[in-house]
Amino acid sequence: MARLTARARLTLLQTALVLTAGAALTGLTYLLMRRGTFVTRPNQNGAGPSGTPPPMPTAEDLQVLADRVQTDTLSALLPQAALALIVVTALAAVLGWLVADRVLRPIRVISSTARQLSAENLTERVPINTPADELSALAGTVNDMLDRIQRGVAERDRILDSQRLFTANAAHELRTPLTTTRTAIDVTLDGNPSRAELLTMVGDVRDAVEHMQCVLNGLLLLARSQAGLTAREQVDLAAIAAAALYTVQARATAADLTVRSELHPTPVTGEPILLERMIGNLVDNAIRYNRPGGHLAVATCPADGRAVLRISNTGRHISPGEAEKLLEPFAHGQGTRIRTEGLGLGLSIVRAVTLAHQGRITVDARTGGGLDITIDLPQNPVTKDARSQDTDSLQETAALP
Repeated sequence: MARLTARARLTLLQTALVLTAGAALTGLTYLLMRRGTFVTRPNQNGAGPSGTPPPMPTAEDLQVLADRVQTDTLSALLPQAALALIVVTALAAVLGWLVADRVLRPIRVISSTARQLSAENLTERVPINTPADELSALAGTVNDMLDRIQRGVAERDRILDSQRLFTANAAHELRTPLTTTRTAIDVTLDGNPSRAELLTMVGDVRDAVEHMQCVLNGLLLLARSQAGLTAREQVDLAAIAAAALYTVQARATAADLTVRSELHPTPVTGEPILLERMIGNLVDNAIRYNRPGGHLAVATCPADGRAVLRISNTGRHISPGEAEKLLEPFAHGQGTRIRTEGLGLGLSIVRAVTLAHQGRITVDARTGGGLDITIDLPQNPVTKDARSQDTDSLQETAALP
């Protein structure tokens, strides 16, 4: 059995309400008139047919007259009230049908808009009519929901594209040394290789394996950074930065770099291993991509309840747009995959560690060349609730190309 439409149900409801109200009004009128008292007074000033005063009616005559009038009135009331009730009910049904159509029109528009939506078309919106009423509020709510869905789908597509690009880049980084290894083995074993050729092949294979190991270690550290903090201790960024500078002192001297440091005690609560790798990667990149005779400056200081780390270095000229893209995995120069001496994971690990500690990172291109990187972390302990809220932001980093 087919169910009635919302328009039909609203019409029936309004008609039933009018019918019920009309029947109640008719019944109440009938009861009031039935209980009423009718009094007939004689014509005191008039005269009879013969000019003599009419006789005074008795109480019994008055009662009989009142009963007859009441009976005649009630008898005439019921059919007329029934006819009026039928006419009013029919009119109420027609008006209810029209009113229900007008009331449900915005809902039909919302349904039509929803049917036109798809994953490829999320631009349709429900028109909001005046005056501002409940249906206008519903249309606004639906439009807000569609805006959120559209942003979510766009973000999902961006993350999926980033994941595909990240997977392709990681596969390329691992395939290259595998291809090198296979080529070295095939060329060497094609014939009767000498001991020197075998040793050369072993050296090539060893270099390829070391490269793959470095890539895998970087990927594992990146994944660990994105998974959040497993240990939280009170550490000093100044002490970690001093240790990192001491480790690269010989490299800086060999590259003719001037190292300046301004390290103020900067306590922060976090995971020491990740923080050490974060600062170590920054210092390593600052030396690796510097220029002869350039400089490296490292500074730490607390500010407004946050721990601030700043590292700046000279180097080649970098555009502002390229500086931001350097935070992406496997990005080298111009924001693209260009083989250099590095793996392209250093700054992406730095960003992942920063996000894991609820921090912020900014990368600015220096006017004379090089980068100026600033990281600020909260000095307060990272709570469990804060880590759970930070998981969503880390998912974005996990999908970076």
